[in-house]
Amino acid sequence: MEVNEAQELQEHAEHGSHESAMRPVALTMTILAVFVAITTVLGHRTHTEAVLQQAKASDTWNEYQAKKNRAYDTALMTDLLSVVTIADEHAAQKIVKGYADHKDKWADDLKEEQTEALGLEAEVKLAEGRAKFFDLGEALLEIGLVITSVTLLTRRRAYWYTGIVFSLAGIVSVVSAFFLK
Repeated sequence: MEVNEAQELQEHAEHGSHESAMRPVALTMTILAVFVAITTVLGHRTHTEAVLQQAKASDTWNEYQAKKNRAYDTALMTDLLSVVTIADEHAAQKIVKGYADHKDKWADDLKEEQTEALGLEAEVKLAEGRAKFFDLGEALLEIGLVITSVTLLTRRRAYWYTGIVFSLAGIVSVVSAFFLK
């Protein structure tokens, strides 16, 4: 066996041992990439949920305002009819009663609309809070993935451990999002 061949075999053996030592790092990076992808999707969906809930809340507040305007107009008409003299007293009482019935119905509707709109606004705040945790988790997981990848270049395990710490913080942030109430 020549000297060159022996050196080449030694280099292959060293290269192979470096590769096998880096397998856990590569596996960690793969797992982190999957977590980043899942967290990104969860964050996007949560942001979308917040936007949709905000639209529903706005629609509900618009309905509330429309009913409030109708109730106000009805109250004005009732007041006007109470001071205007109408020739047919029976017809006037019937009209006033109709307005009074509408006024009572809209008062109940206003309470329901307000309660519904406030509930939707609470859901918006919850979704926005969850989205913040998902965003933070995504950022921490990405930082962990990048720092872990430096291990492959430097062959220093300190980067791998640091990346794992950032990744664990990201996972904690993601899990925390599910416990928000």
